Amino acid sequence: MISVVIPALNEAENLAVLVPRVVDALEDMTADVAAQWVVLVVDDGSTDDTAGVVGKLAVQDERVQLLQHRRNLGKAAALDHGFTRVLEQGTDVVMMDADGQDDPRELAGLVDGLGDADLVTGARGRRQDRFVKRNTSKVYNWTTGRLSGAPGRDFNSGYKAMRADVARDVTPMLYGEMHRYLTVIAYQAGYRVVEVPVQHHARMSGASKYGPARFWRGFSDLLTVRFLMSYENRPSHLFGGVGALCFAAGLVTLVYLTGVKLTGEPIGDRPLLLAGVLLMMVGLQLVLFGLLAELVVHARNRGNRSGPR
Repeated sequence: MISVVIPALNEAENLAVLVPRVVDALEDMTADVAAQWVVLVVDDGSTDDTAGVVGKLAVQDERVQLLQHRRNLGKAAALDHGFTRVLEQGTDVVMMDADGQDDPRELAGLVDGLGDADLVTGARGRRQDRFVKRNTSKVYNWTTGRLSGAPGRDFNSGYKAMRADVARDVTPMLYGEMHRYLTVIAYQAGYRVVEVPVQHHARMSGASKYGPARFWRGFSDLLTVRFLMSYENRPSHLFGGVGALCFAAGLVTLVYLTGVKLTGEPIGDRPLLLAGVLLMMVGLQLVLFGLLAELVVHARNRGNRSGPR
């Protein structure tokens, strides 16, 4: 079973062309095997005729399905709901964008890659995007690779295939801009991730839904992913460690100033005194914050073990 999930926001004109191409590609893939498939378009609160276009295509082929949001919830939420719907059938999942930049003819290569991996990303070779978008994406991919340690060069690609287990495990992390980090999340969870080269096209029609704010939001979410993957079950190791360093630096500073005071020199007007006190206070607060976070994690884990009563 193969399910293609396509989140869409005001992409009626593109979907009228893209969905039939996806259907043809799936028909070619499954012509010689007894495989079933579904194309699920998630209409994320579109104000154009996206629902109408997909509805007409669904009448022609019942394997084309539509899931609608009453308002725009974001791409991550659209993928979350799409994954949840198709995973009821225990299916492998392919996600792709609705703008026509992902080539449906590459579907077979992505799905075949699941023979050696759990998640396959379509790495765009020659991107058909604006200069600014191409180069900021390079910076993003480099930073993501360095901070996460995950292999790959095109983490931001929206063209991915994954096994049902991977889709099920990453679904709880699909909020905000986290859909950009599915490769990182899967890698940190222990799954095998690979990239295969895919052809990239210019947008068919319409305008991109992403503005400059996507970059700072993406970086913020990258830090969130890094924290959750490394310190979700041991937050005091991060906060307590940083707090201990601050406290120690403040303590050394105040001990030094105490020695200066004992020599008879005044220290009341020294900025170093304020810095030492501040470092000790911040350090103590971080240590206490880490302990409180540990209590929250402990209560959550104990509740998960005990289950409903």
